[in-house]
Amino acid sequence: MPGKEIKLSICIATFNRAMFIGETLESLISQTTDEVEIVVLDGGSSDATEQVVRRYAETCPQLRYFRQDTNNGVDRDFDQAVNLASGDYCWLMSDDDLIKPGAIAQVLGRLGLSRSLIIVNAEIRSHDFAVLLEERRLRFQADMFYAPGEMDRLFVDTGLYLTFIGCVVIERRLWKNRQREPYFGSQFIHMGVIFQSELPHGTEVLANVLVTIRYGNSTWKPREFEIWMCKWPTLVWSLPGVSDVAKRAVCPADVWHKMKPLLLYRAKGSYSLREFRLWIEPRLPFLGTVVPRFVAILPGVLVNILALLYFSARRDSDPILADLRRSRFYFREWSWNK
Repeated sequence: MPGKEIKLSICIATFNRAMFIGETLESLISQTTDEVEIVVLDGGSSDATEQVVRRYAETCPQLRYFRQDTNNGVDRDFDQAVNLASGDYCWLMSDDDLIKPGAIAQVLGRLGLSRSLIIVNAEIRSHDFAVLLEERRLRFQADMFYAPGEMDRLFVDTGLYLTFIGCVVIERRLWKNRQREPYFGSQFIHMGVIFQSELPHGTEVLANVLVTIRYGNSTWKPREFEIWMCKWPTLVWSLPGVSDVAKRAVCPADVWHKMKPLLLYRAKGSYSLREFRLWIEPRLPFLGTVVPRFVAILPGVLVNILALLYFSARRDSDPILADLRRSRFYFREWSWNK
């Protein structure tokens, strides 16, 4: 690309997001400079995603669009987007969220610190952005630095938040020099890259909110139980760069058959006998399946109502309440035909 050397590549892996990616691109394009490029890797969308992105590319020379014939999964597609990038750093951006005014300038201003990883903070809003559900995902009031030897502290403080890929700004050379294939299919390839060993130049966490998350719009929602209760714990406990103590603080190894999370996923409509038979029954002896089986057959409407009462009384639970209200068991949506 002619002009200045690219410092920052904003990498988006997308699939069938024609309804949303335009807004995302508008928020990015309005802030791009000649030091910034936008790389969109389309995993073979069957909707109008290609037309939407190409329309923006016609007027934005910094936007580069690549289309694959098939969808290779989010992990492989993000890895390929980084391979196609030319910047010193890659911001792994989600395809339906927005960035705040001045966000790119703030990130560019921090690249001179030469950190291995920069984590940007985010807020959570409703699907239409009308309602603020969480003011800031990371509660930091000031920027934080984690030295190379502080991987455990970094993981405990930010591990759950880092599952949101749109917060990750990572040195491209480090990404390419690390193993990625073992994490294909995990849904969180970036976690495997970050936490497989020390980050040689440390991590900077920016306290300012730079991203607005469109909540409840994940394409993997039908696989929510599989991803969060099975794939996520498996990934966490496979990470070689953090201790078992840190892993346990973020995600117990056997979370997939604990009563409390099972009840929550039942209330959200993500856990039933189907998920029990697919993901829990094969892993446990018969007696160990009693509680998970019992939760799977509980009346979903009743569990949803009880969960709504419980989380309504707790502070900072708006995202969970939003999930419960979108559940197929939400009592206002219930009909006896279900």
